[in-house]
Amino acid sequence: MTDKVLQQAVLDELEWEPSVDSAHIGVTANNGIVTLTGHVATYPEKWAAEHAAGRVAGVKAVAVELEVRFPYQNKGADDEIARRALQSLEWDVSVPANRVKVQVEKGWVTLSGEVDWYYQRTAAEADVRKLAGVVGVGNQIKVKARASAYDVRQKIKAALDRSAQIEADNIAITADGGKVTLSGKVHTWYERNLAERTAWSAPGVTQVEDRLTIG
Repeated sequence: MTDKVLQQAVLDELEWEPSVDSAHIGVTANNGIVTLTGHVATYPEKWAAEHAAGRVAGVKAVAVELEVRFPYQNKGADDEIARRALQSLEWDVSVPANRVKVQVEKGWVTLSGEVDWYYQRTAAEADVRKLAGVVGVGNQIKVKARASAYDVRQKIKAALDRSAQIEADNIAITADGGKVTLSGKVHTWYERNLAERTAWSAPGVTQVEDRLTIG
């Protein structure tokens, strides 16, 4: 696939995605690396644009240079964003109470603390990502180590084998305590992300190093 064809395919996917207004988004492609430029109205829209681009066959990586430009009435003070973020986390039963801390600076939310499972970490990020006034989220929440390296590796391997969207035989898994390394080859950026999310879903995983190549 040429860069021009890939560029047009990403533009078409952005236009197709209902949660993205593609009118102010530019796309360039260079050897499978896609760069998104321009601006969007909310941080969830920025996140959706990145994932829409990553779904396109032939995309090896996505560089996001989109600026979040809020309508004036949607801007919020940092203390108000922090208040709503804490409230949203409190309402989410999947996030353990009093385990996640929130810091806000110029609309950028940083989450810290420690949880038992990776899904709790991602749930906390999803809770604050959707809030008005948020321009970005830094997720520094740590996941407790809970299982042996062998158990972690076996659970990830079994999960990859069950997936109809991943050719698990092409992926090698190594585990050192809670740190997991994925290597090998996948076909798409989407498949690579799916493999990484699968690895994170195993109990005891505290870090995932993604060395998968796309080809």
